[in-house]
Amino acid sequence: MSSAAPVRLLLATRNRGKLAELQRLLDGAVPGVQVVGLDAVEPFPETPETGATFAENALLKARDGARATGLPAVADDSGIAVDALNGMPGVLSARWSGRHGDDDANTALLLGQLADVPDERRGAAFVCAAALVTPGGVEQVVERAWRGRVIREKRGSNGFGYDPVFVPEGLTVTSAELDPAEKDARSHRGQAFAALVPVVAATLAAG
Repeated sequence: MSSAAPVRLLLATRNRGKLAELQRLLDGAVPGVQVVGLDAVEPFPETPETGATFAENALLKARDGARATGLPAVADDSGIAVDALNGMPGVLSARWSGRHGDDDANTALLLGQLADVPDERRGAAFVCAAALVTPGGVEQVVERAWRGRVIREKRGSNGFGYDPVFVPEGLTVTSAELDPAEKDARSHRGQAFAALVPVVAATLAAG
């Protein structure tokens, strides 16, 4: 495979960190695969994330990518599920405050909703579903969770979203206080991407 032209794999994102992370994981397991993002392909209509689960949203995005580009496509969807809120915000994490992607407003609303919840009941998990869809119709999804708890005030500046208020199990620092490499290794997305790599390898090898 090394002498042939690289196989292109679409990762349906414009996030350079995600692209580099998946490329690193694939380099060690599936040599000859080039991960490309949405900025490297012709623009195409992207279906709104209307799924009821992380897996459904990841599949929506991966199907769009495979259909539009003719490439095998990977997509992920993630968020935080808080025990005291019966698993919410869940798939609504990015727009919990009503404004998509407003991290400060989303986090402030979550902390307000948990203000009266005692520390021992502030358990939560970051959840990520990662999907692979091929133009030939193969569909695979893996899902991983990163358990921890929600603290009362933000700490750290390395992360985004709810990272500054999430302390992973076994640690005393927030996700936003971890260095990027350590966060990648531990995080829900890092775990999901790592679990998807052998699926990608087997799927590409099967043609």
